[in-house]
Amino acid sequence: MARPTLRTLALFAAVFAVQTLGGVVGIGTGLFALALPLGDRPWTIVTSVYAHGGFTHLLANAVALAVVGPLVARVTTPIRFHAFFLGTGAIAAIAQIFLTVPLGPTAVLGASGAIFALLGYTLVGNRASEAVLAWLPIGRRGRLTLFAVVAAVLTLATAAPGVALVAHFVGFSLGAVAGRGRILHTSREATPRQ
Repeated sequence: MARPTLRTLALFAAVFAVQTLGGVVGIGTGLFALALPLGDRPWTIVTSVYAHGGFTHLLANAVALAVVGPLVARVTTPIRFHAFFLGTGAIAAIAQIFLTVPLGPTAVLGASGAIFALLGYTLVGNRASEAVLAWLPIGRRGRLTLFAVVAAVLTLATAAPGVALVAHFVGFSLGAVAGRGRILHTSREATPRQ
């Protein structure tokens, strides 16, 4: 397994240990969960990406990261991997809390937005996808529509009470756009041929 993936899994475990310890001494998830207003606890933009709502949540995200993380880690640098993971996770979580305001106050924990971004990058940013997209005569708008449909299908496949569906959709969409531009790839030969 690629080192950036292992380091991210280690961060998950460390943050979860701190969360568990915090629960023992009476500190709730507010220290870790992203919620409005953002200015009250700005550090949660980072901590919310690595924190989890329980062991099952942690395990599900760890398994998903172990599957898709190495695929992205092998084509990029550790710094790019971690910046992409944190950036897409934070954007997905922020989108979740802002776009669900009409449903009432909400708080977000977990790495699934970032993991969906890695999945989107993996599905779109590889040579096989490039070959399939080149074969389909759907144009630029059609490709964007296709990405949106795939993001919606994958998002709905994870639908359950308490699941941050907006974060999943936004994360996958960010990853797909980044994958299309192959922004994490480090070598010249890795860029798509036109």
